[in-house]
Amino acid sequence: MPFRRGGFALTPPSVVIFVISFILAVLALLVRYAHVSVPVINASRVFDVLAIAYVLLAAGVLIRRI
Repeated sequence: MPFRRGGFALTPPSVVIFVISFILAVLALLVRYAHVSVPVINASRVFDVLAIAYVLLAAGVLIRRI
């Protein structure tokens, strides 16, 4: 059931969107703090990956059926 606030409805993200966002965030944190080598994420792009994870999660909350 959507939560109405200020003219638009907030809905919970789907499990798939949440899992993808969570995995991206964890990978970025591992690269930054645990110095784990991930081929796709280098140390200079950690903030970008965290921002993508957040935007994906926000889109899942703001847009229905995502």
